[in-house]
Amino acid sequence: MKADEIRKLEAYLQHKFELPKLSVRARPKKDDSAEVYIGDEFIGVLYRDDDDDDLSWNFQMAILEIDLDEV
Repeated sequence: MKADEIRKLEAYLQHKFELPKLSVRARPKKDDSAEVYIGDEFIGVLYRDDDDDDLSWNFQMAILEIDLDEV
């Protein structure tokens, strides 16, 4: 993903989730996705989908059972 696209997605997610500490970072050697963090904690991957001329992004986040013990 390009830097300006990452900045727009980051601003959108920060606003949508009310999380100013959320950041979207480019992935090394990948141009179709970016990593999503809250502070220094990796939380998921944002995939770019431009099939069929309809551009969209999909956010994938795994929640481990051990993560639920923290709440």
